[in-house]
Amino acid sequence: MLLKNEIAQQPDVISRLLDESEAATELVAAAIREFNPVFVCIAARGTSDHAAIYAQYLLGAVLRMPVMLATPSLHTVYGRSPDFSKALVIGISQSGKAEDVRAVLNDARVQGGLTLAITNYDDSALAQSAAYHLPLLAEEEFSVAATKTYTAQLTVIAMLASALADDEEMRSDLMNLPQLARETLDLSEGIADWAGRYRAMDRLSVLGRGFNYATACEISLKVKELTYIASEGYSEADFRHGPIAVVQAGYPVILVAPQGRAFATMRDISNRVKEKGAETLLISDDEDMLGEATGAMRVPSAPEWLSPIIAVMPGQVFAMRQALARGYEVDKPRGLSKVTITE
Repeated sequence: MLLKNEIAQQPDVISRLLDESEAATELVAAAIREFNPVFVCIAARGTSDHAAIYAQYLLGAVLRMPVMLATPSLHTVYGRSPDFSKALVIGISQSGKAEDVRAVLNDARVQGGLTLAITNYDDSALAQSAAYHLPLLAEEEFSVAATKTYTAQLTVIAMLASALADDEEMRSDLMNLPQLARETLDLSEGIADWAGRYRAMDRLSVLGRGFNYATACEISLKVKELTYIASEGYSEADFRHGPIAVVQAGYPVILVAPQGRAFATMRDISNRVKEKGAETLLISDDEDMLGEATGAMRVPSAPEWLSPIIAVMPGQVFAMRQALARGYEVDKPRGLSKVTITE
């Protein structure tokens, strides 16, 4: 089973990036400092768009400047590119074949903006279009549902943020990441014991906040891709503004709630949905909250800014186990292909 193998490869991919990409990341960080962008714009699609959300939070926190997500249709459909002459423009794509993402970087480069591609292939069109490229070093990913390339994208972004911050504590935290990933996957083995209970569910909400809003979106996508159910990822703050109305007795809600600044709000929304009869499936390192959950998915404690890299892994395993319980093909879900070209 390719998907299971690729989920298991994530600690090694992270370790490879930390060992082999430090010099390249420092070079890019130096170029960004010299350029001194006024703002950052990030272009991506699909799973990579969730990596972009993580980057929006992390680079915003480190650089203390506006970080926006691109609107590629302005470039490819309407022919009206924003002014990126003073921007750092980052394109994120597993394959590097996303034509609309490349269009954003091409327009930015023509305007004099600083461009960076994050892809798995040095020879991809996107990598060749950018002034700088940071490779994922994830080797070939055969399963349609992205797993190791997603956490590699997050790791590259985390490395870039720590280089820009020139923060030794952040660098030290990064070096612990491969072991944290291994512990997370070990802890996730027990998900197989209870995930089958939800094989009849036809809808699901996944909630996160702050850095882990990206995690909620990505887990929701993995569940959709592998089980074909109506799964939606939300910021817990947005969930309170209307979508919470869907919760009723037996409704499953995945909560991504590692300890950190966003933890208190996640505990509160957990209590709210439990009052409405929800089944709470919890990804956390807080033992008290885990003990109250319907389904517990433990992760080791980690700095909040790195927690999305490990917190998504139990969600990947849960989605895979759901698909297997339903008898679905996990490596090639119906109607999907590994590379989707949008223009």
